[in-house]
Amino acid sequence: MNQLPDYGALSLWHDTTPDDWTPRPSLPGDRDVDIAIVGAGFTGLWTARSLIHADPSLRIAVLEREVAGFGASGRNGGWCSGLFPTSLPALARAGDQQGAIALQRAMHATVDEVGVAARVEGIDCHFHKGGTVTLARTPAQWARAQTEVEAARAVGFGEGDLQLLGVAKARSRLAATDVLGATFTPHCAAIHPARLVRGLARAVERRAVTIFERTPVRAISEGRVETTLGNLRADVIVRATEGYTPSLRGQQRSLAPVYSLMVATEPLPQSYWDEIGLRDRETFSDLRHLIIYGQRTADGRLAFGGRGAPYHLGSRTQARFDRNPRVFAALRRTLVELFPSLRDVRFTHAWGGPLGIARDWFASVGFDQVTGLAWAGGYVGDGVGTSNLAGRTLADLILGRATDLVSLPWVGHRSPPWEPEPLRWLGVNSGLQVMTAADREEGLTNRPSILARAMEPFVGGD
Repeated sequence: MNQLPDYGALSLWHDTTPDDWTPRPSLPGDRDVDIAIVGAGFTGLWTARSLIHADPSLRIAVLEREVAGFGASGRNGGWCSGLFPTSLPALARAGDQQGAIALQRAMHATVDEVGVAARVEGIDCHFHKGGTVTLARTPAQWARAQTEVEAARAVGFGEGDLQLLGVAKARSRLAATDVLGATFTPHCAAIHPARLVRGLARAVERRAVTIFERTPVRAISEGRVETTLGNLRADVIVRATEGYTPSLRGQQRSLAPVYSLMVATEPLPQSYWDEIGLRDRETFSDLRHLIIYGQRTADGRLAFGGRGAPYHLGSRTQARFDRNPRVFAALRRTLVELFPSLRDVRFTHAWGGPLGIARDWFASVGFDQVTGLAWAGGYVGDGVGTSNLAGRTLADLILGRATDLVSLPWVGHRSPPWEPEPLRWLGVNSGLQVMTAADREEGLTNRPSILARAMEPFVGGD
């Protein structure tokens, strides 16, 4: 392979993880194992942990093109949330309402599951369950907030799951500009994602799981993982590659890699936090269509991200796509628009990376007992918590355990393939432009966007 990248420079999280990022040994040639996992991110490592806990005799190998935590698991916004990337109505349409509710409750429980696992494994990932405040800053956003809470009440989720906040209570949590109200859910923890994923890698290694890094995988087929360094033969093979899935032979249309970018400030003095809020390290967003997200880090920074970077023809993922000066500038402007006192604050980090989106925006997990092939992914950026549920579910499926997890409605779901190029490029980038235009439309009309409503069937909406 080429010269080693500077892994510590990939993001704020990589830079502030106490690792030297020296790669583990690569696959030394052909080898036989019981279970091969492709991808050493959250999905792959949670799956390995669940499997080896259940059966310590299993021979498990994890293959990683770069190093554990290189991809989205080490670069995300640090939200371990109870959000599932597919809406409750869409889940209900795919199965039944009770199954959709069960999946949402499983996601809520997963937040605590991650916190317990980190504590058990001795991983200091700065886990703090302060919840999420989602601001409404226009009349259209306030209408969406009210509708969201009403929909939650209709299926049995109460104040302990989702609250509607008036102006005063919303501003007491996050004193941004133009706040009309907010929703608040306690089902989210702020974390340092790179600390978590690197800690998980060490945790599974302590239980004799082998991680082969700097080992590019070319293709997955029944009983075999083909790499540039040899073949790994296994009875069960787990695809845990998320936004990098199109790099596998035959998987070019399975998931679309869409880039999300972030910026981070220098550590801020207490005076800023006295003004802004986030006293309980709440994660935060607002109800615009082009997603933004942020958190107060354990060392007092604002880490802030959002969509807006283009999708690249042919589902390409390259290091140069991680950095887009136009999007970074827009993120800094948006953060200052939310909090004008940050105008003269220094930004120390800017980074990005691809996340995976299925054609129907429906995350899934599954296992084919005939071929021994398993998969999980399509998290649409909500993978920190969802990957833990995926790992536990995959372990139950692979080991043939009839648990509540294997009957949840995302299990066995098959998303349709994305369109061939250039239709895929046109569709994804048009969607990004439409969402940007929808926010402008709402700013002008103070009414819910007609453009956004027209796009809902194409982006997993209600």
